[in-house]
Amino acid sequence: MSVSSSNNLAGNNISGNWVVVRRGDTLGKLASRANVPLERLQRFNPGVDSHRLTVGQRLLMPTQQERAPSGGPYRYQVRPGDTYSAIARHFATTPARIQQANSGISPTQLRIGQVISVPLRGTSTITASSGSRTTPSQRNTTSPTPAASINMDLPASARQWAWPLNDYRIVRRFGPDSRGTLQPMLLATEAGAKALAVAPGEVRFASTMRQLGQVVIVHHDNNLQSVYALCDKLLVKESTTVSRGDPLCEVGQSVTSQRYDLLFDLRQAGKPIDPRQVLK
Repeated sequence: MSVSSSNNLAGNNISGNWVVVRRGDTLGKLASRANVPLERLQRFNPGVDSHRLTVGQRLLMPTQQERAPSGGPYRYQVRPGDTYSAIARHFATTPARIQQANSGISPTQLRIGQVISVPLRGTSTITASSGSRTTPSQRNTTSPTPAASINMDLPASARQWAWPLNDYRIVRRFGPDSRGTLQPMLLATEAGAKALAVAPGEVRFASTMRQLGQVVIVHHDNNLQSVYALCDKLLVKESTTVSRGDPLCEVGQSVTSQRYDLLFDLRQAGKPIDPRQVLK
């Protein structure tokens, strides 16, 4: 049995439903209508390319009860018409794995609104782009540190920060590549997109860095720094005080991939931290 899909819904009430992409839709617009973070919408629709949405494509709008950690399992709320097979197809797993993760729930007695666990097939992997890039943290930048530096105790102020782009797709997550080199996060976006300050702070660097193009580094309270690289045009100057959401630079186009990519990094006292610990 296939899952029903519709976006003929009143107002912005699309959360908790399957919607069909219409002309002019973007993941950012749909996330806004569903009142969910864009990254959560991306996680609930694995394999969907935000730059190649097609009219008639079906997407799942998560509810507030659902969760999609980067490595799984998904916390999924049953919709009308759902079966383990249909759910497994969407999340690229198997009905047997879903059954194993929900041993107390009969697959023939699923209830609408019921929350089940949907494990991923295997473990999550980190996609690294070809070639390593060093990421700046301060004016005197250092090369990426070992993976052991990923997890840190963060100050209370480093919570619920905004994402640096309004519309984006994560093409490389923060973490070590196949050689163990720590790689910063890479976000793909649209032409003309502007990188935005994730939190209030002071611009300490706004200039060019070799292999990184135009770069902006903002210092925040508690010795935190946010880095925005691969930019095409700077929109701020050094020593400028910025607020959350202020535009910092225009995102540049990659010569190799032809995408508009923003390299984004967060650091505390010069040590890299996973942006997903801070951004919401």
